[in-house]
Amino acid sequence: MKTLATCLFISAGVLASASNALASEALAKKYNCLACHTVDKKIIGPAYKDVATKYKGDAGAETKLISKIKKGGAGVWGQIPMPPNATVPDADVKTLVNWVLSLK
Repeated sequence: MKTLATCLFISAGVLASASNALASEALAKKYNCLACHTVDKKIIGPAYKDVATKYKGDAGAETKLISKIKKGGAGVWGQIPMPPNATVPDADVKTLVNWVLSLK
């Protein structure tokens, strides 16, 4: 019985993680982030996986990226500026940032 309960618990975690990833990608589509970014290759802006790699182990990454999304900026990934996204709700920005940082 323990094995079945463990399997169900793990399966629920996997499903929740997949659901969160889909919801986060839906937010990226909703706010038009995917016009300049993709998960795994550079378009205009960096690939999200490259962002995750750059900030891996950086305790302040979430705060830095939330600020960058809200205020915009240039120079970190090249000279093409990212426009500010001040109208995106803070909760959605935080969800997007955590999703990007979770990518491998």
